[in-house]
Amino acid sequence: MTLKRILIAGGAGYIGSHAAKAVRMAGLEPVVLDDLTSGHEHAVRWGPLVKADIRNPEAVRAAIRQYQPEAVMQFAARIEVGEGEKNPAHFYDNNVAGTLNLVNVMLEEGVKNLVFSSTCAIYGDPEKLPLTEDLPKRPVSVYGRTKLMCEQMLEDISKAHGLNFTALRYFNAAGADPDGEIGEQHDPESHLIPNALKAAVGLGGPMKLFGNDYPTPDGTCIRDFVHVTDLAEAHILAARRLVNGSGNLQLNLGSGQRTTVLEVLQSVERATGRSVPVVMQPRRPGDAVALYSDTTNVVRELGWVPKLSDIDTVVSTAWAFHRRVWGVDSKAAE
Repeated sequence: MTLKRILIAGGAGYIGSHAAKAVRMAGLEPVVLDDLTSGHEHAVRWGPLVKADIRNPEAVRAAIRQYQPEAVMQFAARIEVGEGEKNPAHFYDNNVAGTLNLVNVMLEEGVKNLVFSSTCAIYGDPEKLPLTEDLPKRPVSVYGRTKLMCEQMLEDISKAHGLNFTALRYFNAAGADPDGEIGEQHDPESHLIPNALKAAVGLGGPMKLFGNDYPTPDGTCIRDFVHVTDLAEAHILAARRLVNGSGNLQLNLGSGQRTTVLEVLQSVERATGRSVPVVMQPRRPGDAVALYSDTTNVVRELGWVPKLSDIDTVVSTAWAFHRRVWGVDSKAAE
């Protein structure tokens, strides 16, 4: 089978839109399916947009019949951890029931290749580091449980119906398209780098720093940041591998680099030329001391090598995008 076209569910969102651009840059056609509840229509620039909810079987069926994709990428999900704790039924409906509906229609229409957007949150509090794929799965959030449930569901459906899938377990997706065309625009925004950039330019008050007494070199949490464009490239490699007939995979997708929260703030200060005002807050329940990936399997299986995931490149691309979106005078940052 030749890979020519990919249906990208949730392709108007942050990671999905970067994947759509990467698909087009790889000489393939991205078809975005998104209901635009959290995605942005202006981020769909590299192929057609089908405005539809993945929980609507007839809308999904119509898109597949019209465009005849060889593979599907599934990004459509609710991701805010706090929201999941407040409204778990909404998360299970979107993330689990939505994925199940998408897969059912795919199989009915003869499309059997799926790249699934998963998360390192399925591991919960890790018992050892770096995180390897064989560690116990003990998610501590509704969000993590919905993603683990989807992975288990995909395994069962694969055994019974021949679905070919790769689940990519993200660490901290960050940064923006190096060309500055698209970037991170969540509402509300809960991610560290855009909030640190906001604090640096005086938008939204000081940065909240949750704990500085962790057993780490500078007292702040350690995380694994992976550039969103590098993430997108991994999805294309996974889709090509599936279409070529290779077996199912469940892979960690991080840079393997260890970066503290304080080191991120220092990178933001270097990029913007401004200090990041900080207000100390107590540790948040459930925040792990450190989370970073063992990249052995994803490098071996996909031949994936992150090119943009050093923290200064991650932050500088995010800053270039947000400075334009926010209308911040570049001279003011000098």
